[in-house]
Amino acid sequence: MASEGERVAIVGAGLAGCLLAVLLGRRGVPVTVYERRPDPRIAGAERGRSINLAISARGLAALDQVGLRDQSLKQALPMHGRMVHPRAGGTNFQPYSADGERAINSISRAELNRSLLDAAEATPGVTLRFSQRVSGVDADAGTILLDDADSEPADVVLAGDGAYSAVRGSLALDVDADFLEHGYRELTVPPKDGEFALDPDALHIWPRGTSMMIALPNLDRSFTCTLFWPKDEFHALDTPDKVTAYFEEHYPDVASLMPDLTDDYEHNPIGSLVTVRCWPWTRYGTRYGTRYGDGAVVALVGDAAHAIVPFFGQGANCAFEDCIEIDRCLTETDGDWSRALSLYQERRKANTDVIAEMALDNFIEMRDRVSSPVYRAKQATTHALERRLAGRYVSRYELVSFSTLPYAEIPARIRRQNRVLAAAAAGAALAGIAAVALTGRAVRRRP
Repeated sequence: MASEGERVAIVGAGLAGCLLAVLLGRRGVPVTVYERRPDPRIAGAERGRSINLAISARGLAALDQVGLRDQSLKQALPMHGRMVHPRAGGTNFQPYSADGERAINSISRAELNRSLLDAAEATPGVTLRFSQRVSGVDADAGTILLDDADSEPADVVLAGDGAYSAVRGSLALDVDADFLEHGYRELTVPPKDGEFALDPDALHIWPRGTSMMIALPNLDRSFTCTLFWPKDEFHALDTPDKVTAYFEEHYPDVASLMPDLTDDYEHNPIGSLVTVRCWPWTRYGTRYGTRYGDGAVVALVGDAAHAIVPFFGQGANCAFEDCIEIDRCLTETDGDWSRALSLYQERRKANTDVIAEMALDNFIEMRDRVSSPVYRAKQATTHALERRLAGRYVSRYELVSFSTLPYAEIPARIRRQNRVLAAAAAGAALAGIAAVALTGRAVRRRP
């Protein structure tokens, strides 16, 4: 059992770090949060680094735990489906749910981060320290290593410092970082005559086979667009004229709605898309728990443990579930950090592996399949089954986005549903054959 008065540190004041700080503070656990950036509420968000979030059931359930669900929904816009913009022109709307009523929610990452920072700052026992770059952790010594400053003691370190985690890099862990050949760059569609230039009730997709562009609505009636292209394609458009000509050819219905296209394209950075698989997520100092101040237990949270690509809109939702699980495990173990964090990684690892694979598959679906008539017919059939077999047949998308069923249980649920359907179809076919045979026999026996 961990000692009372332990020094708990969270590295990273992003979405997961702030939510975790609030949860721990409400448990009466004093927490210090270290953030390498200046306070983003003062300095502002980094240009071109938002990738608007799609908060859905899992994220909302977590925010509800700290009283931020309603506030967050007021900062968000519901998107009830995809608006697909095929290469040939025109659009088609594809609802996310069978009843057309359920929606994922477009919210600015920066706005949600500000709300969580405010909540953390207002929570007794939580201390926020900005412009404090953590370069690693010495688990054996029980210290956090700071750039340009002396190391500081810590008994518990929770690393929410992102996909390129400095804490993870300082530990002897098995890490696989799988980069896509694609990168991303953000653009903007501003309001047109004070109104949305596109339908705000949809996540817009321009599927182009090996690449795509998406657009999510913002409260100021603009859209944040994100290009997902092979990186060499970004560099091929090296003059404003080339950029303009390319968009007029490949995205003709939106090119004229982007007055700052060439400026955004030139100055917004190209981000990388990475899937991180890591094990274990925890590391214990050799003397952890033997005497107060000797050694530390370190655990990775969110992207530091399991970064995923953004194509299922589950990155933040998944990280929030990590925080809720840590809080739950602390309750189950009476605050024993060693046991709690061991339980946490065991319970979450399989779930994060599954959503990582589903996110990669959804990239192919979004950039290619959604414009196919075959895909649209399949979706229509799926929704018809969901309406007819309400609660007994549920699509993968609904289970991921509109439920809190553990990700790891979804593939098995889908397989069971498909087996039942196949058995029912086979039974109906056999019944039909039997009926035909009986009818024929009756005809033959008729005098």
